[in-house]
Formats: sequence, structure tokens, C-alpha cells
Amino acid sequence: MYNFRFSVPTTIYFGKGQISHLAELKDYGSKALLVYGGGSIKRNGIYDAALTILGGAGVAVTELSGVEPNPRIETVRKGVELCKSENIDMVLAIGGGSTIDCAKVVAAGAVYDGDAWDLVLDPEKIKEALPIFSVLTLSATGSEMDEFAVISDMSKNEKWGTGGQALKPTMSVLDPTYTFSVSKKQTAAGTADMMSHTFESYFTKEPGCDVQARFAEGLLTTMIKYGPVALKEPDNYDARANLMWAASHAINGLVSAGSEPAWCVHPMEHELSAFYDITHGEGLAILTPAWMDFVLKKDPSTAENFAVYGRNVWDIDETDDQKAAEEAIAKTRTFFFDTMGLPANLRAVGIDSDEHFDVMAEKAAKGSEGCFVPLTKKDIIEIFKAAF
Repeated sequence: MYNFRFSVPTTIYFGKGQISHLAELKDYGSKALLVYGGGSIKRNGIYDAALTILGGAGVAVTELSGVEPNPRIETVRKGVELCKSENIDMVLAIGGGSTIDCAKVVAAGAVYDGDAWDLVLDPEKIKEALPIFSVLTLSATGSEMDEFAVISDMSKNEKWGTGGQALKPTMSVLDPTYTFSVSKKQTAAGTADMMSHTFESYFTKEPGCDVQARFAEGLLTTMIKYGPVALKEPDNYDARANLMWAASHAINGLVSAGSEPAWCVHPMEHELSAFYDITHGEGLAILTPAWMDFVLKKDPSTAENFAVYGRNVWDIDETDDQKAAEEAIAKTRTFFFDTMGLPANLRAVGIDSDEHFDVMAEKAAKGSEGCFVPLTKKDIIEIFKAAF
């Protein structure tokens, strides 16, 4: 385990009715940019509740609506313009990870002299940001408690992650009841997303990271337990609460600090989303077992890693590492595609040719340098084809 810095400065208000704490935004100024996606927050009452609380606290609201599921740089630019023209003091996102990601880059772009896309391409340019707040309505990305954001420029078929300490939210409200209305599709995709975040840090060759590994296994077993419950009983508070809290911890540094390799499945999925605009969690679910199979075959030493995963997460009692690894991967595949009902291949999400695999693999290879098992462009093309 190498030296690391761990900081989670975000104040979390977790549980029913915690939206009342939005009144505390008055301590950060008198003008807020409210960022949200479609009309769901108006239908479920969160929008009205937030405006009432903010109005009572003397915080004036300017709105940026229509944030896309894969947030676009054009929307970020609109938000930056509003912040500058309206002298906005803070940014409040109400929604899931896409909305929060958009709000983060808006907040950074508002205090940056150049184009906000610069901050996506070069995270080093993110030096400061307006205070960021969030009210979470979808458990998946963990953006409510981390420093990362992912933004797309679909005109260039580019989707990139960025990040910086300044992007960590000041405060986030996590009320599990706000996720009761999340569809089965998004519940399943969200579960796959948080599991993938955990996998990306859990599978590492850095020695001595027992604490991080045991944290990761606890998160994974929780996700595996409660994902199916949330599908069957969407208003089950315990299921929604555990998924919400697990998603936050999957990417806030708890399982990655001191052991973090570069991510590998996410860069591949970002290319799928950049070219085909598919649901992020579905893409991750499709790619993950294909990546596991490929890695196990390319580097037989990883059998030990996958076997530990199988024994500690899936209760596999096979003593032979190779067999235990294969069984663990099979159980992962079954969970995603049978238990959670996620699409099982790229054709199922509308990708009917390998036309873009070459350019996608080239970009993904650059984005995953230093990952658990190094992947070449040729390797990634094989993974795409295996998932096809």
C-alpha cells in the first residue's frame, strides 16, 4: 500500500426529510443555480420542496434544466453563462450522477476564464469552483460524495472524465425515499455502475491493501443483496438506503486510496456511450464479464484475485484458484443478466456493427494506461467483440 491522501469534506444529511438542510445554503450566498434534468423532480414534489426551503432562507434561484443522461458540454456552457451573468454564488444539483456531474463542471467553469471543455480535457486546470450542493435522486455514480465528473461532446464522439478536489460537493442530501420511483431499468443499471466502481479499485496488484479489499467486498455483498430487492420492492426503504450509501462509498476513496490502479472498464464504456449514447450502467454490465474473462486468460496470475473475490463475495468454496475464478465470473454474469435483467450484449442496446471498434479501442487503451492488467488496442477490440 503506497502513500495517499484521503479527504471527504462533503457533509452528508442522510434519511427522510433531510432536504430541510437546504436552508443552510444561505450561509454561502443569496443566489443559487438550480441544475436538474427532466420533469421528474417536479412530478415527485422535490422541486417544490426545494424552492420553498430556499425561498424561506432568502436564496434566489436561477434554473438550468434539461441535463442529459450523458451530460453535454453545451449544457455545461449554458450553466457557466448563467453563473457569470447572474452573479451566482453556488450551484445546487437535484438529480442523479449526470446532473451532479454537470453542476460540478458548471461550478468550476464559472470561475475559469476559458472554455469549460478545457477543464474536462485537463483536470489540472480545475483550481477552484463555486460551492456545490446536491440532492440525490438516483443511486449509482457516487458523484454526490466524490471529486469526479464525466462530460460528453457528442459532436466529436468524445466522453471524458475529469476531477479535482474543488469538485467535491460541500453538502449532499441523501433521502432514500427519493429513489422509490426510479425505474427497474435505472435501478439495475445503477447497481451495475456502483459495482463497477468497486471492481475498478478492488482488482489491483498493489500488495498489502487488506483494509480496502475488505471494504470493497462488504460493499459488493451489500449491492448484490439489495439490488434484486429494490427491483422487486421499489419502495423498500432498507434496500434503497443500503444501495444509496454503498454507491457513495464505492467511489469516495474508501476502497481506492493507497491501492488505486487506473480504471479499465470505464474507459471502454465511455467510448460506447460517446458513439452510441447508451445507458452507462448497462454498458458496464455488458463489458465487465467480458473483461474478466479476457484478463483471466491473458494473465493467469489473476486467478488468485478472482478466486478471492469469488470466495469472499459469492461464498464459493472451490479450493482451486482457476476454477474458483471461473465460477466467480460466471456468477457475476448471471447476476447482471439474469437476476438484474440487464442487457447481455452490445446488440441488445442497439449496437449492430463493429464499425467504430478500432477508433474506440485506441482511445480506451490510452485512457486505461496503468490498469490492473495492461490492455492494448488489440486487446480491447477483442473485449468489444466478445461483448458483441
